[in-house]
Amino acid sequence: MPPTLASLVQHSALKLTVRAGADRLGTPVRWAHASELADPVPYMDGGELLLVTATNLDADDPESMRRYVRRLAGAGVAGVGFAVGVNYDDIPAALVEAAEEAGLPLLEVPRRTPFLAISKAVSAAIAADQYRAVTAGFEAQRELTKAALAGDGPADLLARLAAHIDGWAALYDTSGAVLAAAPDWAARRAARLTPDVERLRDRPAPASVVVGDSEDRVELQSLGSGRRARGALAVGTGAALGTAERYAVHSAVALLTLTTARSRSLQGAEQRLGAAVLRMLLAGQPDHARAVAGDLYGGLLDAPFRLLIAETAAPAGAELLTETMEAAAARSGEALLLVPEGERVVVLAADGGSAVAACAAYAEAQDDRAPREGGAEDSDVVVGLSAPSGPIAVSAAYKQAEQALSVARRRGRALVEHEELATGSVLPLLADDAVRAFADGMLRALYEHDAKGRGDLVASLRAWLSRHGQWDAAAADLGVHRHTLRYRMRRVEEILGRSLDDPDVRMELWLALKTTEAATPAEE
Repeated sequence: MPPTLASLVQHSALKLTVRAGADRLGTPVRWAHASELADPVPYMDGGELLLVTATNLDADDPESMRRYVRRLAGAGVAGVGFAVGVNYDDIPAALVEAAEEAGLPLLEVPRRTPFLAISKAVSAAIAADQYRAVTAGFEAQRELTKAALAGDGPADLLARLAAHIDGWAALYDTSGAVLAAAPDWAARRAARLTPDVERLRDRPAPASVVVGDSEDRVELQSLGSGRRARGALAVGTGAALGTAERYAVHSAVALLTLTTARSRSLQGAEQRLGAAVLRMLLAGQPDHARAVAGDLYGGLLDAPFRLLIAETAAPAGAELLTETMEAAAARSGEALLLVPEGERVVVLAADGGSAVAACAAYAEAQDDRAPREGGAEDSDVVVGLSAPSGPIAVSAAYKQAEQALSVARRRGRALVEHEELATGSVLPLLADDAVRAFADGMLRALYEHDAKGRGDLVASLRAWLSRHGQWDAAAADLGVHRHTLRYRMRRVEEILGRSLDDPDVRMELWLALKTTEAATPAEE
């Protein structure tokens, strides 16, 4: 504890007497300072015990003393020590009354107690408090280090940290999810801070921010030393951290950062093993892949899984997606095989598991945040997701994910599943620029013919194809005689140089018409 006015009054060698403000003696004293200025406030920092003899004060004037005391109280002065027997035999009543009125502690300093003795007592108490804080900080560091080296996870470390700071502590992953908290009740409180953790994550590490109020002051510290934070630590207390508590928090941040760095190294080794397993699966060697996977990935290969390919021109986007999936898999105890391939990341994840769900949620949030037209931005992640698969069909799953990825790129979506391609319509695929160019080239001559007022060949072709070549039904739709329609279809064949008896030609013309129809609203 730092020195207080009460501890100075109780100091037997100083012989101080309380003359006013007896109910505020618990005020901490940051320093003791002697000044005979009529207005010492410009030279005060707050928390000082001001020592005076009233050489330059009109101490008998009530109004003058009220102004003087109000100035001191407003500047945060801890109290006033008045030396008697120098200029005044007793503290003037005007000063005592002004101090009582303002609630400013006023101490009587006897003639035999020099101001220097008070300054030495304050200095010694401050030094002793700092020594206790440093000693407690080193003790906390030793306890936290033991907890970190025990290898039982962060729970024990957080519990010891919470005890040292007389509050609570929580650890977050890169997505802002709570990994552990101490005491247990703090998990719910910590979960409400996820938006603050997400904002902290976007700042270069190390970084910190204080949130909360006077009843629950929370300090967030990012973990990591690189370009991006690898997690965050939250500590909640009822007041600002003291020196000892600050030592403990800094030690916890350092230890958790080292633990995170070690985990990243282990993940690198796991990724190399995962790459070998993936190569064997793609080569049609599931038995060898199982042998290499062992306990690390073996469970993943025993149940249906999904293969996804994530692609981006900006590494940060793919990195954040993979970290989100890793965190989700870790929380649910799922195995996750993740292999970087240049600008791509290939992932095997349990079908219906937390990692796939986290990927879908990430993609949905990306689409909601920045709707895109005509393709993804460089900073966006584009994901193709295969159908559920097993070890013997990984090569097919890889092709499915690539096809879904290609469609996602063309549609400007963050994620496309292969099931959408297998069960949906082919028409959305016609938005591709190459398909549009083909359609425009194939039908241009017909549109130019119609634009010159020589007939309605395009509409006639559309009606005829939609009626599967039935002359009477198509002619009725157009409101013309069937002979007129036959004439128009002969003109279509002459202009295009293609025979409508060829089913491939009819198919290409129909798709070309559908493509131009889909493009018309956007052009308008």
